[in-house]
Amino acid sequence: MRCTKTLLPILLCAAALNAPAATYVLTVAGLGGEPDYEQRFTGLATETDKILRTGQTDRVVETLKGADATKAKMEAVLAKFAASARPADAFVLMMIGHGTYDGVEYKFNLPGPDVSAKELATLLNKIPAGRQLVVNMTSCSGGSVEALKKDNRVIVTATKSGTEKNATVFARYWVEALRDPAADVDKNETISALEAFNYAQKKTAEFYTEQKRIATEHPQIDEQQRASAFALLRFGSAAAVVTDPAKRALITKKEEIEGKIDELKYQKSLLAPDDYKKQLTALLLELSKLQDQIDK
Repeated sequence: MRCTKTLLPILLCAAALNAPAATYVLTVAGLGGEPDYEQRFTGLATETDKILRTGQTDRVVETLKGADATKAKMEAVLAKFAASARPADAFVLMMIGHGTYDGVEYKFNLPGPDVSAKELATLLNKIPAGRQLVVNMTSCSGGSVEALKKDNRVIVTATKSGTEKNATVFARYWVEALRDPAADVDKNETISALEAFNYAQKKTAEFYTEQKRIATEHPQIDEQQRASAFALLRFGSAAAVVTDPAKRALITKKEEIEGKIDELKYQKSLLAPDDYKKQLTALLLELSKLQDQIDK
């Protein structure tokens, strides 16, 4: 019995370490201020929730909208994620609604107290997930970038600065990207954060051109290489693969290798040609072996 009691925590720890990686997602539809905006923001959050839950067994999805989209409830969900997520996991925060910027501080408008970018950063920094994505689709969202920056975090905003204060349309096209197979440019049945951004950015620009209006929002993204390796949504055979826990673990490893390849390409100019070639060859070989295992 004494031996069993000693081994149990070790076995539980080993099981946790070997568990497939998960993606934790929080979508928040902020304060609309007017019935039209309330309906639009809530509708986009509802659709996002449905898309992310359908056939995606590797996800923990939470959505706050309407009266529930408060600062306190955001803090509670993020604290829960901080307690559950592991370094191998991924985390996504999507913010839909209005934002404000006073030249110094960005705030996300919520029922009751607003939440500032600095406060959000403090909460997000407690989440141990090794890959993070923040998609801020509000007006003035460009003003949140500096506070939210972190080495392992990709940041997407609907505006290029805090001074673009008009209501945005970017959120509409970001959600559209999640359900349109056309967003999957490389046809691998996976929509990456970069593919979703490129799709939504193009559609946003087309909106203003077709409406013959001056564009009042200019979406931006940082860390494009990391974004290209950040899987947002899988469908078809790729979605079927992630229902198998063993295959999900392999996919997580594959994404890690793809991220290393992207990082290596970024550092190419700093390396000796032979060293770069040697490292790239080793990573490509490992990637090929993983893909063979996934395809079996």
